[in-house]
Amino acid sequence: MNNKFDIAIVGAGVVGCAMARQLTLCGATVLVLEKAVDVLDGASKGNSAILHTGFDAPVNSLEQSCIASGYANYLSHAAELNLPILKSGALVLAWDQQQLAQLPELIDKAHANGVNDVARLTREEILAREPNLAPSVVGGFEVPGEYLIDPWATAHAYLLQAIANGTELLRGTEVLDGEYTNGYWNLKTSAGDFVADHVINCAGLYGDIVDQRLVGESCFTITPRKGQFVVFDKAASDLTTAILLPVPTKKTKGVVVCRTIFGNLLLGPTAEDQTSRVDASTNREALLALRDRGIDMIPKLENFDVTAAYAGLRPACEHSDYQIRHMPDQQYICVGSIRSTGLSGALGIAQYVNKLLVETRFSNQPLTSPVIPDVDRLSNYHPRDWQDQNNGGIVCHCESVTRREIMNALTGPMPPASLQGLKRRTRVCMGRCQGFYCTAELAKMTKGYFELPLGVQHENS
Repeated sequence: MNNKFDIAIVGAGVVGCAMARQLTLCGATVLVLEKAVDVLDGASKGNSAILHTGFDAPVNSLEQSCIASGYANYLSHAAELNLPILKSGALVLAWDQQQLAQLPELIDKAHANGVNDVARLTREEILAREPNLAPSVVGGFEVPGEYLIDPWATAHAYLLQAIANGTELLRGTEVLDGEYTNGYWNLKTSAGDFVADHVINCAGLYGDIVDQRLVGESCFTITPRKGQFVVFDKAASDLTTAILLPVPTKKTKGVVVCRTIFGNLLLGPTAEDQTSRVDASTNREALLALRDRGIDMIPKLENFDVTAAYAGLRPACEHSDYQIRHMPDQQYICVGSIRSTGLSGALGIAQYVNKLLVETRFSNQPLTSPVIPDVDRLSNYHPRDWQDQNNGGIVCHCESVTRREIMNALTGPMPPASLQGLKRRTRVCMGRCQGFYCTAELAKMTKGYFELPLGVQHENS
């Protein structure tokens, strides 16, 4: 492996993956350094899997600009990358008079952000569209352009295309220190030393720490914000068609109810600030409160089982906007505090950073015929591998995962290093039985592929 690169990207969350794709296609030699044993192992592993229009982003903010360009780019590249996407639209719902009074201001903000198809709806119009909603809803408005997407296949597709076109990925590699001298960076990592002309910090929950290690200061401090989610059984997805959004607050977008691209019904997240950057545990009290809130909005939810619960950590900070800082004299860019909109804004963020590099006269010859790799197909609303011939049979019956899908992931260009990584690539063990029936077969199939055998991973989890 070469140890000299045009660009070193720290962090392989969705933003780092999009960054690697963008810069590789622009002709740069790219190294991605990820501290965890697998990609998407930090903030990007737990989110609501929605492609947002950015209608409620701060007007004229960097966040709004990146979401708008990221949204447009996603729609233009989804078919090329074979990414599942389901247009469901969203409804922003008011449940009391105070929330109702906030709707005109939110609609004006959406129009100022260029989302011009946002329109007010009466209570009667809302209930006609969503008859399972509680009659206590008092009004709202529609956001027709919101989509459901696969948050993991999306980021995997970005990074797989980067790798197919020359990017190097090192997992289990923590950036410990670095020095910029004579026009390039010397990076010290847990896997050895590397040299790069430019460094881009996409370290998510550790963005301020990487700042301190490399440039000695940071303009923001990460305060991890935990969001817990409840996932209802697939049968519950018939209770709504649109993404149901609350009136947002200054701190959070609030509790969302929506289908997932995988066919379940999702409820969440909470918004709990904490000091730990790794504690993504759930607690019974919060999950019960979420379930009760969901039943308040859709009373029939009381009749459906909860399949799973999970939590994600968002890299919140003291500022209300993205913290993207360019230090051209050190050829360093920090991409920090990309909170809950990172999935929607990732391609836009990557384009923005590319422009910053071009402004400092960094340029390479863009690839003329880039390789487009095969990616995961996990949507319940699109064709799946179990419907094709010679798939080896279904291993995980809850999520209809075939033997071929599992082996393709294990032997592919970016194989999972753990069961969690395999879950994100195939959805094994993520259904109603949570792996009760397929874990034994998976232990046989994954033998020799993981550093820790499957049984040991279960004991340590």
